[in-house]
Amino acid sequence: MDVGFIITIFLIGFIGSYISGMLGIGGSIIKYPMLLYIPPLFGLAAFSAHEVSGISAVQVFFATIGGVWAYRKGGFLNKKLIIYMGASILVGSFIGGFGSKLMSEGGINLIYGILALIAAVMMFIPKKGLDDLPLDQVTFNKWLAAVLAFIVGIGSGIVGAAGAFLLVPIMLVVLKIPTRMTIASSLAITFISSIGATVGKITTGQVEFWPSLIMVIASLIASPLGAMAGKKVNTKILQIVLALLILATAIKIWMDIL
Repeated sequence: MDVGFIITIFLIGFIGSYISGMLGIGGSIIKYPMLLYIPPLFGLAAFSAHEVSGISAVQVFFATIGGVWAYRKGGFLNKKLIIYMGASILVGSFIGGFGSKLMSEGGINLIYGILALIAAVMMFIPKKGLDDLPLDQVTFNKWLAAVLAFIVGIGSGIVGAAGAFLLVPIMLVVLKIPTRMTIASSLAITFISSIGATVGKITTGQVEFWPSLIMVIASLIASPLGAMAGKKVNTKILQIVLALLILATAIKIWMDIL
């Protein structure tokens, strides 16, 4: 690894993790295409799709730890929500990851495209008065949360993503969780979801050690900085940025499918 390669990987990890911490997503939406396409643009060694998914899985694991740590004070983490949705998504992602072996690559891409499209539509549904409710008065349907997280887990397990880009709109639109609590709690749930993916990628030898280490270092620096920025940014702006990011992902996936 030369200096240019190290700097490039670090910057990809830093930018992706900053956005991850700020918006409450694992960041694989951003980092997956960046890792795949940016190094070859600078004449550096290209990663295979398997290597990129392995590096992303490890990086998401550490980026979400950093984000959760930054949100640990202030009552933003809803423990009941994290327990119900975290346990369900872990079981669902294991089933989805195991079952994905039986699916074609086209089938996996199609499921990813459908999930991203649903998430994008949900993000543009009006969310009036969502952030007026005090955090200590937030209530939600526990079993609905668990069932939806289980379904997201199956889908995210199939496509190899942590599923936060789907969790966030579900928490905002269906469960009516305030924006900052959604961002903080989804980071914790995504961390739980990423455990299975990380263990699976490492045990099957899909993780490149040095690039992963560089990405992890970048994550641990940038994710808390992003989370701190997310606490200060207007919630409407956070929702718009999230909506545009998820929409761009949906468009890119459907362009690849079609």
